[in-house]
Amino acid sequence: MRDTLERALVRASSHPATSRLAGKLAELRLPRPLLAPAIALYCRTFSVDRTEAEETVSGYPTFNAFFTRHLRAGARPVAAGPGILVAPCDARLHACGPIPTNGLIEQVKGRTYSVEALLGSSEDAAAFRGGFTATLYLSPAMYHRVHAPIAGQVRAWRYIPGRLFPVNAMGVRHVDGLFARNERVVVFLDSKEAGPVAVVLVGAANVGRITLAFTDLVTNTRGAAGYFLPPHPIPLGRGDELGVFNLGSTVVLLAANPRLTSAGPVAGDLVRMGEAFWRTN
Repeated sequence: MRDTLERALVRASSHPATSRLAGKLAELRLPRPLLAPAIALYCRTFSVDRTEAEETVSGYPTFNAFFTRHLRAGARPVAAGPGILVAPCDARLHACGPIPTNGLIEQVKGRTYSVEALLGSSEDAAAFRGGFTATLYLSPAMYHRVHAPIAGQVRAWRYIPGRLFPVNAMGVRHVDGLFARNERVVVFLDSKEAGPVAVVLVGAANVGRITLAFTDLVTNTRGAAGYFLPPHPIPLGRGDELGVFNLGSTVVLLAANPRLTSAGPVAGDLVRMGEAFWRTN
């Protein structure tokens, strides 16, 4: 009975129109005497560390402005050193390890999805077979901006429309191929130190909107799928901003280099953006 109810809830919350409505509510400019206490209550409920934010609670014009908040300078130092890939976001590390040569990534024990389906291209997927992957879940308490894990160049990006199933434990349990079915943006990076890297920003229930720092792409607006090549590769330093989640999110990180080793974090750990994540050998 519980499983049936959970599946029904997951399906009911997955339509993009539901998230668009939530997005409109999150963008309402409420009077400060209403909005500031609501944000403060959210912070208490989810144990948000308000001291890290650039602004005080009363400084945000909308709830979404608070949710996509910038952090104060120095709040997320970026690990230095040759051959270091850093965590691209604050997250709970759900899975981390080699990508089998068959290209199947474990979503949860007993369930897999393919790199080809995730990236929307068999040609792009081929480069990552035998490489490494990590699945990073961003909870409501966390900083929701995503950064480059390594210095390099943005070669291209792909927008893939889809559903917006919740990416929490309930969604992961009940939706086969969840991360390859939800709306997502794949950013392809070329790096000298680690070779090709893909950062997959996966949307989720509630708003579900993703924006990128280097282009005007905005998801969950009924736009068409597309593969985008900039006129010239876009340089990014390690830790530079890639994009923003507007509520609900998971990042799937892929690296083609088969000789990476962990810089410390293991599945189940909480990681913070800029923390040393992988090392090249």
